[in-house]
Amino acid sequence: MNIKILTYITIACIGFINCIHAQKNSLGTIKIDEGSGSFFIKGGKGHENDTITVYYHKPKKLTSKSKILMVIPGAGRNGDDYRDSWIEASEKYNVLILSPSYPEKQYAYEGYHLGGLVENLGSRNGITFKKNSNQVFMDEDVVKFKPNTDASLWIYPDFDRIFMIVKKSIKSRQKKYDMFGHSAGGQILHRFALIHPNSKANRILASNAGSYTLSNMNTTLPYGIKNSGITKRGLKKSFKKKLVVFLGELDNEDEKGGKLLRSKTTDKQGTHRLARGTFFYNDSKEMATILNAKFNWKLVIIPGVGHNQTKMAKAAAIYLYDPQQ
Repeated sequence: MNIKILTYITIACIGFINCIHAQKNSLGTIKIDEGSGSFFIKGGKGHENDTITVYYHKPKKLTSKSKILMVIPGAGRNGDDYRDSWIEASEKYNVLILSPSYPEKQYAYEGYHLGGLVENLGSRNGITFKKNSNQVFMDEDVVKFKPNTDASLWIYPDFDRIFMIVKKSIKSRQKKYDMFGHSAGGQILHRFALIHPNSKANRILASNAGSYTLSNMNTTLPYGIKNSGITKRGLKKSFKKKLVVFLGELDNEDEKGGKLLRSKTTDKQGTHRLARGTFFYNDSKEMATILNAKFNWKLVIIPGVGHNQTKMAKAAAIYLYDPQQ
């Protein structure tokens, strides 16, 4: 064989091997430098071959005592944009920002918005989009949900895992982390607090979610918690979590931003996000009273803001980290 050709083949092989090693290292160990960047982790159980990109911002004055905030993106899975919305607050309040981005191909609506609580949605033929609006209508007689009670397959355990990986990397002394999620991220986080209460998450701000899972034990997932595996005892733990239903005052019937799910059961919560979030909070508070449970959840409405993640992020930063609050 020609020596020059053999040399090219050798170089190509070495490059391929190095690429494989680099990918393994990037998934196994992480390095967080000052400023903005990203790293990769493997997906959880059932997604071991998938990769989650975690965008971060490390402030200049980060210490082992600095707070850690995990920001969950909306349906666009644009963790870089969500991270960017928190850079100013990160530096001002000395908070490490983490924003995991789940690829839509591997984590569809049921795996992301619904956290894997259902395995499939059945036929997509029951989904219609109203022209010139943000309304998405779902025919519940066509679209069927199959509850998934295997908690290890939900995305919720990923959040503690990311926190522990980062904590080790930056030698943080924090035992808990805060969370903010807007729109689809708000859907994820209220379900996270409701159905997965044994996490290390501290304050959980679920912002402007489009629809909710109620603490109704007689209604099947994703509308209620029947077949979720959560018991009355578990529900009492959920109500002890520091969940904040964080709503924009103008995310009402006049708001055209983002996609809004409409269906027979979902519309019982209201026909816009402000109404649905308020309904979810009041319904949960009533359930806590019935169970004689301690209720740590809060309802916070931000005046003058609609379905805008950047403005909600700024309000959340003040709510979470401004010492005057």
